[in-house]
Amino acid sequence: MARKKLERFKENESFTHVIEPSREEVVAGLKWKGKWSEFFGNDNPIVLELGCGKGEYTVAMAKEFPEKNFIGIDIKGARIWYGATEVKENNMNNAGFLRTQIELLEYCFAPEEVSEIWITFPDPQIKYKRVKHRLTNPEFIKRYAKILKEEGLMHLKTDSEFLHGYTHGVLQILGLPVYKAWHDIDKQINDKNNLLHNVRTHYEGLFREKGKPITYIQFGVHGK
Repeated sequence: MARKKLERFKENESFTHVIEPSREEVVAGLKWKGKWSEFFGNDNPIVLELGCGKGEYTVAMAKEFPEKNFIGIDIKGARIWYGATEVKENNMNNAGFLRTQIELLEYCFAPEEVSEIWITFPDPQIKYKRVKHRLTNPEFIKRYAKILKEEGLMHLKTDSEFLHGYTHGVLQILGLPVYKAWHDIDKQINDKNNLLHNVRTHYEGLFREKGKPITYIQFGVHGK
């Protein structure tokens, strides 16, 4: 397994659509900050998937919406390799991957450079001492607000009722708009071709096998 990981890391280095800066390089100023339109070669809207894992959502959305650019973000290079390989094999020019920590987003993107952000099946970090690691805690919400357009959308898809409820509570406390809040997407979506229903991450597949309902929240981060 270690050998396979090393091979994937090496292959990631050869992909022009995979960016793997060191933490120091990011903090010093990522070269693409404010210039992602140059990376993609167009001015189309930019959509992020945070904690993208194998990039299932990043790739699927890029296929579904060729008029938008998608960037999957994760710190695990061996996971990113799967999505990056699919992007190369399908000659896709509107999808890329950035290997970095999510807490460094504001060093990677300029104000209002991002149109949408997806958070798909993150670790809910249930223990109280892990609050600072929840991707929808107030501090992370502030980070998203720094890079997201005024009318930009946030999406949280998770099997965790705890994280769903926690996020909804945070948004209420912060006075942020909640556009959709579903406890079970299968009961809300009649169209089975809907992206929310038919694009499934590895973890979503595992959760569904256990019969767990999948929740969804769509919200804004700039106030009502």
